[in-house]
Amino acid sequence: MTPKKQPTPSARIRTGRRTVEISRPDKGLFPGDGITKADLADYYRTVAQRMLPHLRGRPLMLERHPDGINGPAFMQKDVPDHFPDWIHRAELPKESGTVTYLICDDTATLLYLADKACTTPHRFLSKADQPDHPDRLVFDLDPASDDFAPVRDAALGLHQLLNELELPSLLMATGSRGLHVVVALDRRTPFDDVRAFARGVAGVLAARHPDRFTTEARKKARRGRLYLDIGRNAYAQTAVAPYALRARPGAPIAAPLAWSDLDDPDLTARRWTLPTVDGLLKEDPWQDSPRPRSLRKARGLLTALTRDEASPAP
Repeated sequence: MTPKKQPTPSARIRTGRRTVEISRPDKGLFPGDGITKADLADYYRTVAQRMLPHLRGRPLMLERHPDGINGPAFMQKDVPDHFPDWIHRAELPKESGTVTYLICDDTATLLYLADKACTTPHRFLSKADQPDHPDRLVFDLDPASDDFAPVRDAALGLHQLLNELELPSLLMATGSRGLHVVVALDRRTPFDDVRAFARGVAGVLAARHPDRFTTEARKKARRGRLYLDIGRNAYAQTAVAPYALRARPGAPIAAPLAWSDLDDPDLTARRWTLPTVDGLLKEDPWQDSPRPRSLRKARGLLTALTRDEASPAP
């Protein structure tokens, strides 16, 4: 008779004043890559110092894969009652009631999420204390195919346009298909106005290059053009957090980039992966991030720019 296999003992990780238990640490989460739950926890412990500043104070939506990335997955908003009391929470309104979101303020919480097979935290673009006033504006550059050249071109075009509007921007590979262009805001403008501004910016870029870019949400109407998606700029919408691991083969990472990285002909949305994370962490391309900006002046510049570019040439 074949002896019954004994379960692997839980691993215990000490961080700060807390010890987090990782149950079934040898459970495969990325079976094609040999990546286990213990590897996931080790990764998030490794990147915590870089990642936590992008998470603190923000409601999260949790992407969980309890049976690995090839099994059923679910997105979790409400914090379960069995989550420990020391994990921070924020109760925020929804259309009919409230949702109690998780807030990840420390490494222990990040490790606890790894134990729950949360491969990918998705963050609000606002913080819990002012949920309707974002401090991030995100343009999601969504390619129509696996060709990365249009994504690169759209990022460069947006960078130039935002500079014209005197808004410094940051660049991030999503670890999936495209890039995010991110603007830090001062939290004075509500979501509806931020979204309207983002729609105006995307409209200008699409008008400049109508054969390459579109703001058309319907896939049939895009006709192979890259979609300039501004839909994440709304209350309770989320974007993948910087340094989050994506639930895809190869374990790609949502990685902050420098604008000079666009010069690399081999750049893709999955440039960095868990096996190459040491290279990602050598430098922080967002270390000297620009201070948060007001949209007040930028909106005036956008109005003038839209008027001028819509006027027929003399």
